[in-house]
Amino acid sequence: MNLRIGNGYDIHCLGRDRPLILGGITIEHELGLLGHSDADVLTHAIMDAMLGALALGDIGHYFPPTDDQWKGADSIVLLKSVNQLVRDRGWQVVNIDSVIVAERPKLKPHINAMRDRLGAAIGLDPDCVGVKATTNEKLGPEGREEGISAYAVVLLSAIGA
Repeated sequence: MNLRIGNGYDIHCLGRDRPLILGGITIEHELGLLGHSDADVLTHAIMDAMLGALALGDIGHYFPPTDDQWKGADSIVLLKSVNQLVRDRGWQVVNIDSVIVAERPKLKPHINAMRDRLGAAIGLDPDCVGVKATTNEKLGPEGREEGISAYAVVLLSAIGA
């Protein structure tokens, strides 16, 4: 069986007057992630993992922050586009494992909704979408609540393999 694995990482600063969107889900919080698009670090890390598995670069290559067409873009729409790119090259996502690093808010109540939304975007059963959340024990930018980061690993298999 032809398999490929990729990993991805993203981090964005927290700021006022922005929604907090993680895994395509808007989460009630006084701070949101700053960025050119919706700054959904979880979805961005997953997209980078998918692209990395096929040595296709990163999301900045396809959706550059210098291009106004991506300003405020919904990362779930971008994820669907990356998934189509992967499929056009003869591959499909088998499973995703990811972790969000954030001191606050508590993310456990939102994990299943994130798994559902991400899975639906790429045609994957939510049981194949792992999303975990952890704090950074008050260390680093996540611990100081300056930002939120996410890590992802994606396994791809050749379609029909």
